[in-house]
Amino acid sequence: MGEAAAETLFAPATGFGRAAVAVIRVSGPQAGAALMALGGAPPPARRLSLRTLRDPADGTVLDKALVAFFPGPATYSGEDMAELHLHGGSAVRAGVLAALGRIPGCRLARPGEFTRRAVLNGRMDLAEAEGVADLIDAETEGQRRQALRQLDGVLSRQVAAWRDEAIACLAGAEAALDFSDEGDVDDEGLDAALTGRVKALRAAIAAALADGRRGERLRDGFWVVLAGAPNAGKSTLLNALAQRDAAIVSDRPGTTRDAIEVRLDLDGLPVVLVDTAGLRETDEAVEAEGIRRSRARIAQADLVLALVPPGGTPPETGETPALPVWTKADLLTGAPSGLAVSARTGQGLSALIDALRARVEGGLGQGDALITRARHRDALERCLGHLDRLLGGGPPELVAEDLRLAVRALGEIGGHVGVEDILDRLFAGFCIGK
Repeated sequence: MGEAAAETLFAPATGFGRAAVAVIRVSGPQAGAALMALGGAPPPARRLSLRTLRDPADGTVLDKALVAFFPGPATYSGEDMAELHLHGGSAVRAGVLAALGRIPGCRLARPGEFTRRAVLNGRMDLAEAEGVADLIDAETEGQRRQALRQLDGVLSRQVAAWRDEAIACLAGAEAALDFSDEGDVDDEGLDAALTGRVKALRAAIAAALADGRRGERLRDGFWVVLAGAPNAGKSTLLNALAQRDAAIVSDRPGTTRDAIEVRLDLDGLPVVLVDTAGLRETDEAVEAEGIRRSRARIAQADLVLALVPPGGTPPETGETPALPVWTKADLLTGAPSGLAVSARTGQGLSALIDALRARVEGGLGQGDALITRARHRDALERCLGHLDRLLGGGPPELVAEDLRLAVRALGEIGGHVGVEDILDRLFAGFCIGK
């Protein structure tokens, strides 16, 4: 893995702040030596043992802690690893981290570096590592289940099967090229069989792509924009749905100038509510920019709650799906058709939440998603493009080249090719210590 792999990493594996226990993780060739430098005799492998930790520089007692040593390669990172289970005070943690930093060959880990080592050492592939990141970031039950599926290798196994089939097709195409003059290679029969296999592979990948992007939506959240005229009750409704004062509420038109986002857990479904500037004609430059941004948010949303105050009309939402909602229902005369809510009295909020839940469930679709990131979709779409091109006909050399490119695109998902730039982007978003 290069010179960097010779370094031993350490980092807190638990959050900062006062706690009962703080865990520090160590990974690398000096993990065992670092444990001995702090706590004397090495503990039995894979067993927690009580040790008095001392600063190697002067023997100062740092803590009485439980320590464990895990010999590689059967560890999270594929290397020797150690864990220090300390008392959770900030001073204790800081003292142990400082002592580790003075041990030769040890340094503080960068974000995601433990998992990066796991990928480089073959303990998991890139898609499974993304599952780790998604599991850490999961805020809802749906996101947790999806992340666990990816960490369990559901995507990796399926893509590996597609890649194996593409490689088999490539081998057949290259055999036709290399041995076309041999009597035991039936060019026409091989071509017909190859075409059928490629069509079947293309159909399977196309079916996975035709999922309405529900995996990405579940991971990133279902975006719901509140839109309407100034004083339509957007900010008040946002606060009522969020059950906190997330947005400033005022009778003065134009109070909301920029979008305000609030994340909700709607029975395990992630929803992002977006409050926007009121839609109207204005010559005021700052408000006009807010309205421009509101229209951009509406165009990008999964759903718009089109708010209509008493005497008002529904806002224009273009091609974005909209759910009309009458606001300030306590001031309405007569019963309007459709949803009517009063954020002040709570009237109609339960019905609105039920309607919103139904829209979110419909938008996310049924069943478990295979594709969870734009990176996966891009690679599969490029693979599909190469398969479409070779199925369109052409010289055998170009058919083989398109199959090679299709194999390469599939390999990118698991990190089998062209991985370094993807690793840098992915692990920069991890927390330190993972």
